[in-house]
Amino acid sequence: MLPKSITLRLFLSECLVLAAFFALVVLTFDYVVIDGFAKDRLQDFMISLEKDAKEAVAQADNTTKFKMPDYFREGRFGDKDADLYGFIYHNQKEIWQSPSTKNDHRQVKTPDNLNLDQSLFLKDDSDKSRRRYVLHKSVILKNACNQPNNYILTVSEGDLFASTQVDKLNESLQESMTVLGLALLVIRFLVLRSGLKPLRSIVKDLEAIDEGKKELLNGQYPTELQGIVSNLNAFITHERVRLERHRNHLADLAHSLKTPLAILRGCTENFEGQKSTVNEQITRMDEIITYQLQRASVKVEHTVIKHIDVCTIIEKIHVSLSKVYLDKAIKFDILIPDHCFIYCEEGDLYEIVGNLMDNACKWCHHRVKVSIELNPRKDRRNYSLLLHIEDDGAGIPVGKFNQILKRGTRVDENIHGHGIGVSVVNEIINLLGGKLDGGRSKVLDGMHWRIYLP
Repeated sequence: MLPKSITLRLFLSECLVLAAFFALVVLTFDYVVIDGFAKDRLQDFMISLEKDAKEAVAQADNTTKFKMPDYFREGRFGDKDADLYGFIYHNQKEIWQSPSTKNDHRQVKTPDNLNLDQSLFLKDDSDKSRRRYVLHKSVILKNACNQPNNYILTVSEGDLFASTQVDKLNESLQESMTVLGLALLVIRFLVLRSGLKPLRSIVKDLEAIDEGKKELLNGQYPTELQGIVSNLNAFITHERVRLERHRNHLADLAHSLKTPLAILRGCTENFEGQKSTVNEQITRMDEIITYQLQRASVKVEHTVIKHIDVCTIIEKIHVSLSKVYLDKAIKFDILIPDHCFIYCEEGDLYEIVGNLMDNACKWCHHRVKVSIELNPRKDRRNYSLLLHIEDDGAGIPVGKFNQILKRGTRVDENIHGHGIGVSVVNEIINLLGGKLDGGRSKVLDGMHWRIYLP
């Protein structure tokens, strides 16, 4: 079962990677270093054998008959108990073998095509009990008559000495690897702790928000976390908006019911027979209102803030309004991209766009234009989407823009309605952290609404 801590998960992964790496290094060392070590030793022996052979051939008249010295530069060639063998070949025939072979050596096949001064290193595994390393070299040696002849010198040694030396190196290497591995693990653990510090900061800031000490995530976070920070801030803002709207709705409900309740209480004087029953129900309604107001201040039912496609909602509203205002034959100019998303409750977006597009259809002559500008949001103070809604109607008279944002105010009192549509839209936009602005359209010469959404 995987640990819950991200730090511990990453640390364990680092341990596994380092363990695999060091194991691979040790195995590679065994296969590569031991061969390199054996080859270097044989090259040293080859130099000694070549010097001895050069002197012996230089004193002989015959190409294949010469006497090697009694004492070799590498003394192990003359030691019958040594594991170091030497051979000299001429025309693929062995013409000399070192005393160390004791006439008990394996037949060493010389290479067919070996250029002058070229060396060839081989591993001989014909004896399964142990491996031998072999080095061939092609040389030109001159006899006493100064005639050059081609010879192949061969040296061969068992793997015992090389393996012993490499085992010693392995022990040192393993000790060094252990110390280095522990040091790397400590360093990696500290690096992981430092790298995950911004996540711990976000957790602490969220706890501070939960305790009411902060309003939003406003710390210094890395670029990679800005996306999640912006989304969390948007979510927190929308939760507060929804809570505030819930409280306002309940408050509106309570105030709306207070007046008819007072009237009912006054009317009970004319209904003596049912006075107690009416009073009982009125008291009960009053208790319910009080309870709901208290409930609104402490608890709100949670809803999920979705990633809403603005284009889809605008298209649905466009289709609906086209049917409602069919008689006006309105020409809609819908200039929006295929997909643009914002974090918002779907009902809020319907309320905003629906009210303003409905007003545009109501006041326009023949044309309504809807367009969207996208602005990459760098921090929570910027707006990510700007929605334009324009019409070719009369527009709002100068000086009345701020007035119509108040509840119950209408531009034309003869038009049916309660005068709360634009004020509700303005309230929702403000609670979302956006801005509602208006003016005269430069294109259609009517009303031009600009809705800035975060």
